[in-house]
Amino acid sequence: MEIPFGQAKEIESQVDAFLDAIVKTALVLKEGVRAYLHARPEDFENRIKAVTYLEHQADDLRRQTKIALYAHSLIPESRGDVLGLLEHMDDIADEAKAILRDIEVQSPEIPADLAELFLEVTDKSVEAVDNVVLAARCYFRDPKKISAYINKVDFFESETDRAGLMLRKKIFRSDIDLARKLHLRYFADLLESLSDIAQNVAERLTIATIKREV
Repeated sequence: MEIPFGQAKEIESQVDAFLDAIVKTALVLKEGVRAYLHARPEDFENRIKAVTYLEHQADDLRRQTKIALYAHSLIPESRGDVLGLLEHMDDIADEAKAILRDIEVQSPEIPADLAELFLEVTDKSVEAVDNVVLAARCYFRDPKKISAYINKVDFFESETDRAGLMLRKKIFRSDIDLARKLHLRYFADLLESLSDIAQNVAERLTIATIKREV
């Protein structure tokens, strides 16, 4: 399978930069959560600034790629799939920024004995994102390798669910008040949502790859 953009190196470069921005937003989210849990407010604020910048960068690159695809009439048979993938991958950056902003605004009080589980949920969710980005790179370069990364996305999404279930159980079995339990569950759900988005993108990648092979 040929690279769909053929000789359009500028657009290939834009897609690469877009995918770089997506994976970086997830990594910055992970470090932002870690900074918050370890009570490093200055580091946490820097992570918010970084994820905001990266989210804007991803938006700009997505728009530039969309305009270029239409302006140069490139890959008309796959254009809808490519644009759909970029739109849904952009949701990852949006969610990463929204999570850190919610933590900043709501300042959840996370008990020390829950911190490691919050980090585990975050780490597994980010692993799902890392692998869906690798899958996306394969879609544009070597579709035969895509299934290995899709399988890893599914694995880490399941691992995120497992860690999230453990976290929710521990939250609701604790002796803190119900309002605080619900508040903590909200953030557990938010951190899990990143892996759900990654899995949705993985499913779209699978379908798009099959369509290219037909």
